[in-house]
Amino acid sequence: MKDLTKGKILKVLLQFALPVFIGNLFNLAYNLADTRIIGQILGETALAAVGSVSTLSDLIVGFVFGLANGFAVITARFFGMKDENSVRRSFALSLEFGIGISVIIGIASFFGLDLIFKWLNVAPENKENAAAYITVIIYGLVFACLYNVMASSLRAIGDAYTPLIFLILSASMNVGLDLLFVGVLDKGVRGAAFATVISQFVSAVLCFIYALIRYPMLRFGIADFKPSKDLTKMLLSGGFSMGLMSSLVAFGTLSLQTAINKLEDPIIVAHMGARKLTNLYMMPFSVFGTTMATFSGQNYGAKKIDRIKKGLLLAVLINAIWIVIVQTMSWTICPTLIKLITAVEDPYIIHNAVLYQRFDTSFYIIAAMVTLSRNTLQGMGDHISPVISSSLELLGKVVIAFTLAPILKYWGIIIAEPIVWTIMVIPLLISLVRRIRGFEKKVVAE
Repeated sequence: MKDLTKGKILKVLLQFALPVFIGNLFNLAYNLADTRIIGQILGETALAAVGSVSTLSDLIVGFVFGLANGFAVITARFFGMKDENSVRRSFALSLEFGIGISVIIGIASFFGLDLIFKWLNVAPENKENAAAYITVIIYGLVFACLYNVMASSLRAIGDAYTPLIFLILSASMNVGLDLLFVGVLDKGVRGAAFATVISQFVSAVLCFIYALIRYPMLRFGIADFKPSKDLTKMLLSGGFSMGLMSSLVAFGTLSLQTAINKLEDPIIVAHMGARKLTNLYMMPFSVFGTTMATFSGQNYGAKKIDRIKKGLLLAVLINAIWIVIVQTMSWTICPTLIKLITAVEDPYIIHNAVLYQRFDTSFYIIAAMVTLSRNTLQGMGDHISPVISSSLELLGKVVIAFTLAPILKYWGIIIAEPIVWTIMVIPLLISLVRRIRGFEKKVVAE
């Protein structure tokens, strides 16, 4: 366990962020390996099919991830208050609510799949493979939820290393099972999806067993699953806020995917490769966003507003340094990276993927501010402003998908995110300043 309300702020942030970063890196590595294995063994057609529903997968899994993180912000706040009884109860209810909600989402997604495919404009020749892949992911959603609740709850009490260990195990197992199911057993894209679900299941169960053995404060009883009105409201408010925040972001990207799927297969492959690389480039944003959610949650509970302000400034500075490195990579080795990710040599595909990267990285500082500010607000108990900001992102992407994309083609997709980032960041910064000043006055009054 790690108390983030004490110690040098930079050291505390880096110690917490490092295992989160390594974990995200392994998570991305197996995603990239998954993409390359499908592209190299099954070919561009299968890759385009998976790419056409990748944003749907991101939407569903992203909601579960955000839901778990939202629950954990409440747990972190109780940990900062030194209230072990509430930590245990919030952990038990996080498992109960998370699993229940993920089952409901999975059922709704499964029965609505035909309508979703129609809305996504999935090409007829891609439907069979797309359905085979996404159906298995939907079946395994409850395992993804269980792991994310476990991992986020452990991070809430300051343990960022245990989730890393089990994520490395999951990623390594996933790659091995990918090679077995796709390369040896010839199970196609469905095999790649099964590899993901099985590895998540094993990792979730092992993480659960370890957490109960290692941390007495997490050892719940049957009585802890009985919801109280106040705690239920806090957990569902925080969980749905971050879940909606994550899913609205993914839903906006999904809206753009509907426009992308109307373009030719080479553009779909190019965008898939560019988005995979974007996940790598933007990883520190999400890492320090997760860090600031827990850091601000614990310090908000401990009423240490100055640590929150200093922590946020340091997080912005670290991300700014990373952005300079990313922009350099975009203008130098980006074509090589796209080739490695997609396993294709088509100059047209590579050109469009690189074009996307070089334009969008120029606006990354705005994207970093968006991620850091809305996660900090979540940690400080503001569950409304981040959702409003994400709603603006969704609205902006939908408008662009139906207006600019038909006219500008792929250029409409390229300019979409920088436009919406700029729109989003303004209300977030205003809310952050107001929240900090209001909390400072409250602490002084007490």
